[in-house]
Amino acid sequence: MKIIIKQFAANKLLYGAICCALFAAGSQSYAQDSTASDAAANKPVPAERVKNTFGGNLIIDNQTVMVPSKGTFEFAIQHRFGVINNGYSDFYGMFAPSNMRLGFSYTPINSLQLGIGLTKERMLVDGNVKYALIKQTTSISLPVSITYYGNMAVSTLPKKANFVKDVDRISYFHQLIIARKVTKNLSIQISPSLSYFNNVDGYRSSDGSIKPTMNNAHYAIAFMGRYKLTRDIGIIANYDQPLTQHPTNNPHPNISFGLEFETVGHSFQLFLGNYKGINPQTNNFFNQNDYKMSRYLIGFNITRR
Repeated sequence: MKIIIKQFAANKLLYGAICCALFAAGSQSYAQDSTASDAAANKPVPAERVKNTFGGNLIIDNQTVMVPSKGTFEFAIQHRFGVINNGYSDFYGMFAPSNMRLGFSYTPINSLQLGIGLTKERMLVDGNVKYALIKQTTSISLPVSITYYGNMAVSTLPKKANFVKDVDRISYFHQLIIARKVTKNLSIQISPSLSYFNNVDGYRSSDGSIKPTMNNAHYAIAFMGRYKLTRDIGIIANYDQPLTQHPTNNPHPNISFGLEFETVGHSFQLFLGNYKGINPQTNNFFNQNDYKMSRYLIGFNITRR
């Protein structure tokens, strides 16, 4: 009888040990599963890049922050009629002397666009580069997009056009473009810039010395935005403010506004503004169309991708 009781007690202890082991194993397994679930839940979701801040490369007279995707070839026509002040005599500038630029660009790699263009005024041939430095994301980590745009333009006018040396024909433009897509329909942008001309006009002062009429370098800042009315139509606006004070011939600001129409592969902009030069350094340096005197002109941009 004592042997049976001892054997039962031993079995009872064995069963208890097995139950404790199974309980401990189950608790550990549950804890591991719970930790894995928490880790998966807390793992940060990669922020997506904001797309289509603007409809294309241009807003009226300025570059946008956009750089087309790799492999994109683009052809652009920019046209500016004469000022509207003469009224019906030249049909509000339509039949007045106009300016036009033909531009071609290509994106060989992601974020980098290279281009070339020819502008009627001053017969400028320009080469340009555009590189996306930072792209806005849906999170607050990157709230804006930043792109660099620069060009070098060469006047191909005859040598008698005030050029002593070949380098006198060259001008440069540098711009840092900062933009944000605020909502689905509203995008805004600010763009400080530097324009530089190797050669500027001069005059002979009363003491007989020759002095420049303008500085070689010119700083400016541009503000622009787009608001989409529908999927394909938007209101666009642009303001350019000169910052540099020159000895003479200080340029006037530019105010422009219009409509943008988008289709698959095309962008068309129709607008009213003060700039006529099209080339950015020419616009910033030499604009004498004063908006206070209502010296506006009609212009359009057509882009084909």
